[in-house]
Amino acid sequence: MPASPSSSAQAARRAVASRLRELMLDAGILGQELSVRCGWHESKTSRIINAKMSPSDADIRAWCAACGADDQAADLVATARAVESMYLEWRRIQRNGMRKAQETINALYERTALTRVYVSNVVPGFFQTPAYATALMRTIRHFQGHPDDVTEAVAARIARSRFLYEGGHRFAVVMEESVLRHRIGSSAEMADQLEHLLAVLPLASVSLGVIPFGAERTVWPLEAFYLHDDEHVMVETLTAGIDVTQPRELADYARAFAGLTRMAVHGNEARKLIASALAALG
Repeated sequence: MPASPSSSAQAARRAVASRLRELMLDAGILGQELSVRCGWHESKTSRIINAKMSPSDADIRAWCAACGADDQAADLVATARAVESMYLEWRRIQRNGMRKAQETINALYERTALTRVYVSNVVPGFFQTPAYATALMRTIRHFQGHPDDVTEAVAARIARSRFLYEGGHRFAVVMEESVLRHRIGSSAEMADQLEHLLAVLPLASVSLGVIPFGAERTVWPLEAFYLHDDEHVMVETLTAGIDVTQPRELADYARAFAGLTRMAVHGNEARKLIASALAALG
C-alpha cells in the first residue's frame, strides 16, 4: 500500500543528493574542499548532500565543475527539475490565484480516459456545485492568503463537469461517508450538493461508491488521490500536490483503489447513504 504521499518526492530528492555525493567521492574530495571550489559555505554542501535543500541549476553545474564532471551536469539538472515538478506546493502554484491551476487540471482531465478517485475529505471537483465549490475555495483562499480570484476559479472548476457528459470519459469514485457529512457552506448549499450527487449517480460515465461508517477496514483511510489512466497519480496534501509517476507506485495506488472499492457500497446502498446525509441536514 502507498506510504506517505510525499515519500516519492523526498525519495527522488535523496536520489539526486546521492548522485552528487558520489561525484564528490569519485573526485576524491570532501565536503569542505567542494564548498571552497564552489564558493559557498560548507553548511550548504551538507544540506544538499542530506537532501535538506534542493540544489538550483547553477548549484548543480558548479558542483559538477568542482568534481571534474561537467559532462553529467545536464542530466542532473534535468533530473532535479523533474523532482521539483513532482512536488507542487499550493502556495507556489496558486500565488497569483487559483484559476490558472484549475484550467491546467481541466486539460489533464480532457486527455484522461479513466479517472479513479478516492476522497476522504471533500467532494471531487467534477461533482461539485457552484455554491459548494465557492464555499470550499473561499476557505482555501483564506487559509493560503493568495489573491482572490475565487469567482473565476469556481467557473473553471465547474467547467470540468462537462467531461461527465462528453468525450467518452469514465469516472470511478470512492468516497468515505464522512465526505457526505462534512458541511461545506450553509446547510442549504450542502443539501444542494448532496442532491447533485444523487443526480449524477445514474450517469453511465460514473461509478460512485461510498465506504460506510463502521465498515471493516482492509485499507486504512488515505489522503485524497486521483489516478489518471495508468500514467500518474496526484495525491493531495494540506500544503502540496504530489505527482507520482513511478510504475511501482502507480501499481500500489491502483491496488489500494481496488481495495477501497471492495469496501464501498454502490447503487441503491450508496443512494441510501447520500439520502441519509441529506435528511440529517433538516
